[in-house]
Amino acid sequence: MEGRNDRDKSLAQKLAFLFGVTFVVAGVGGFIPGITTDLYDGLEFAGDDGSSELLGLFKVSILHNIVHLLFGVGILAAKRHASSLQYLLYSGIAYIALFVIGIVDAGDWVPINDADNWLHLGLLLGLLGAWFVAKKEDDPAMVRAA
Repeated sequence: MEGRNDRDKSLAQKLAFLFGVTFVVAGVGGFIPGITTDLYDGLEFAGDDGSSELLGLFKVSILHNIVHLLFGVGILAAKRHASSLQYLLYSGIAYIALFVIGIVDAGDWVPINDADNWLHLGLLLGLLGAWFVAKKEDDPAMVRAA
């Protein structure tokens, strides 16, 4: 049985994979000295008290990095068009919540600064935009099967 190559993947799968890889890179980067500032003294398990920043811009914690890794690994395991669409939609909705939490400054349990707020806005627009564009496309496997 032949595996599906990139040509056979739907736009939703390709976009979700791209976001997934990005989240894995961000999650791993949050544990690498030099990529993350003040890693040894400022990285807290959770909360907003730490001083570690990914790329010197985005506040991070151990839990925050783990969540990024889980977001990324979750989509890397998804094999279907429908699950990729769900990933894009639900992730976008999650980033709406994070953006609002950052704007109203209700995130004492998650590290958020102004740079994170802008990033969360960009991610929610990107994820929901990707979902909107990709949902219009039929799953290529379903089109060939018909």
